[in-house]
Amino acid sequence: MAIKKSELYSSLWKSCDELRGGMDASQYKDYVLVLLFVKYVSDKYAGDPNSLIEVPEGGSFADMVALKGDKEIGDKINQIIARLAEANNLTGVIDVADFNDQEKLGKGKEMVDRLSNLVSIFNSPGLDFRSNRAQGDDILGDAYEYLMRHFATESGKSKGQFYTPAEVSRIMAQVIGLAGATDSKQSIYDPTCGSGSLLLKAHDEAKSVTGLDLAIYGQEMDNATSALAKMNMILHDCPTAEIWKDNTLSAPHFKDPMGKLKLFDFIVANPPFSTKAWSNGFNPAEDEYNRFSYGVPPEKNGDYAFLLHMLTSLKSTGKAAVILPHGVLFRGGAEAAIRKRILQQGYIKGIIGLPANLFYGTGIPACIIVLDKEGSAGRKGLFLIDASKGFIKDGNKNRLREQDIHKIVDTFTQQTEVEKFARLVPMAEIEANDFNLNIPRYIDTSEEEDLQDIEAHLHGGIPERDIDALHAYWEVMPNLRSALFEPLRPGYLSLKVAISEIKPTIFGHPEFDAFRQTVAGLFEAWRAEHRPKLTGIAIGDQPKALLKGLAEDLLHRFEAAPLLDAYDVYQHLQDYWYATMQDDVYQLVIDGWRPLIASGQSQGEPNTDLLPPELVVRRYYAAEAAAITELEAKRDAISRELEELDEEQGGDDGPLAEGKTDKGKLTAASLKARLKAIKHDLEADEERQALEQCLALIEREAEAGKKVKAAQKALDAKVQARYAQLSEAELKTLVVDDKWLATLQADVQTELDRVSQALSGRIRQLAERYATPLPALNAEVDALAAKVNAHLAKMGFAV
Repeated sequence: MAIKKSELYSSLWKSCDELRGGMDASQYKDYVLVLLFVKYVSDKYAGDPNSLIEVPEGGSFADMVALKGDKEIGDKINQIIARLAEANNLTGVIDVADFNDQEKLGKGKEMVDRLSNLVSIFNSPGLDFRSNRAQGDDILGDAYEYLMRHFATESGKSKGQFYTPAEVSRIMAQVIGLAGATDSKQSIYDPTCGSGSLLLKAHDEAKSVTGLDLAIYGQEMDNATSALAKMNMILHDCPTAEIWKDNTLSAPHFKDPMGKLKLFDFIVANPPFSTKAWSNGFNPAEDEYNRFSYGVPPEKNGDYAFLLHMLTSLKSTGKAAVILPHGVLFRGGAEAAIRKRILQQGYIKGIIGLPANLFYGTGIPACIIVLDKEGSAGRKGLFLIDASKGFIKDGNKNRLREQDIHKIVDTFTQQTEVEKFARLVPMAEIEANDFNLNIPRYIDTSEEEDLQDIEAHLHGGIPERDIDALHAYWEVMPNLRSALFEPLRPGYLSLKVAISEIKPTIFGHPEFDAFRQTVAGLFEAWRAEHRPKLTGIAIGDQPKALLKGLAEDLLHRFEAAPLLDAYDVYQHLQDYWYATMQDDVYQLVIDGWRPLIASGQSQGEPNTDLLPPELVVRRYYAAEAAAITELEAKRDAISRELEELDEEQGGDDGPLAEGKTDKGKLTAASLKARLKAIKHDLEADEERQALEQCLALIEREAEAGKKVKAAQKALDAKVQARYAQLSEAELKTLVVDDKWLATLQADVQTELDRVSQALSGRIRQLAERYATPLPALNAEVDALAAKVNAHLAKMGFAV
């Protein structure tokens, strides 16, 4: 039985629980990722004489498994890792973490138990990389991203810079055109590569589209982080990647035979923001690589130092993307002079402003600067995107959604101007602004003010300009406007229906129904196209390829949907995939379509993860479920009677007060005990009657409850039996139609509801705002004041 990906990732994160306490996330990540590395290379390369990685005898994950419970497990794990490191020239890379460190891992039995549990977690069947290669790599890649995101989150502001969020990495890889790579000899470089996440995303972008395995080069000055990058290259099947540990600015490693900087086809980077010590170790004014010909950056701020290094390292046809703080766009002094010269050369293709609080090392907003030497000569403008408002909250950070990534990439690559989001700014306009690139100078994202109309407040009516502002709706439903409004006087309209009838009028209008049918038709066409693909999912299929096909076609079709945002519809599918559908599909591509799961000696238990029982009930046992609902309603009605009786007669002085338990509850036992106590009390008739009435209700409630339980038990038995009888075709109908497609159809309906609610809500707001003109309000106030004065006069008070 396939393990859910979501459960696999959470179990990996639980492995960190074994390490918490003795160290922080920036430290225990080294332990966890080393174990992941050893597990991966052992599964993938052990016993293969032709592999690039040698797994020597006594240097495999299996050797670690054999150590569980061993009193010397820490020291012996170090020895296993050392053998693997020595065999592959990885000494100082994978042996950085000390598995025998008593301060971090505990002493004696504590260390033995901790490390034994840790190894067991990595021995999970879900982490078997020996199976289908694509599947294994997919599991590894996603597990790695999951761990790195969590490590970065927990490492804190000062230590989370080793990881660039995957969403930002994907944007950078796509906007520099890695999908258009043409030769495997082309190269990707990151001068501040951290753990290598940006390089890997860039490499994956090229390989996934073109199949080309581009050469990878990275430099990182931090020892532990550069070691992590080397490990990650091997973990992601890029063992030939060159990662060098040193300071890129003072000691760049990659050079050509002439001693000049090596030139690259693609560069991606997320350098440390505004570093103050950037010039340590060399004199920028006498730089032997001539990187600062456009000017020397300020002594206390190295942002432009990294940008100029990248620019110098690009081939004449090269393209790059670098993440920098917004300050580089508008700061003056030396930076302004450098910015002007780079712009005049035409090297900057565009700038993408990102939301604040995306990155783990800082909360300040940043931007992606896209460099393109190839098109520099004829560049007449700069393409700017303000994507600062497209994100969701994720814990204490912000995160780009799939729809945000797609919209940014689509807009940038197609150079499409979008109001309040993106525009191509002529170089003349930038020059007129003294080469200041502050994005708000060029893109106004502010919301239009909802102006109050004084005349409408004085004389009534809804301003026609406010209704005209809803033109997008009237273009789709032109006659709906006349069904809702009629002229009152020049420039003002009156509502033809009662305020309470606005929404029913919109929903009941033929043009709204036609709009609804148009949207439904788009979804039905998409459903018809992809249902065979969904029912045809087979063992060995590629889940991510399936998702991409589904999502891209959904986005494309809904671009034709009026009033809806196609990216919002696209996001619904993405959200449902990661919440539910992903686990279902991964189960299917590993185990196939199985209504039962093998369980010990039995024929199998119902596969409720793939097929929840409520779907079986809904399709086959609706009558039984309805009968249970009716029984529950009867039981609940009796319960309400009991509550009402308790409220009426259960107070401190009520006839039921003495029939309660010590905890103030009315039970059959407590009522019977009280009845027995007052059996011979001739003056307790009222109490006796109340007690007997309450007891009868409790007994009726219990009997009703028994009927519900019996009916539910009978239904559960039918459902259990039905799982075993389901044919593959029936299972596919239940999962594909009743579960997946029904959910997605409901999601599309929410978008329709959002459109209708926005229209009806705005019209209602305007109608209520101007419903009572100021003179009428004044008259009402005067009338009320007169009434008050009259009352005061009657009471003898002069006004």
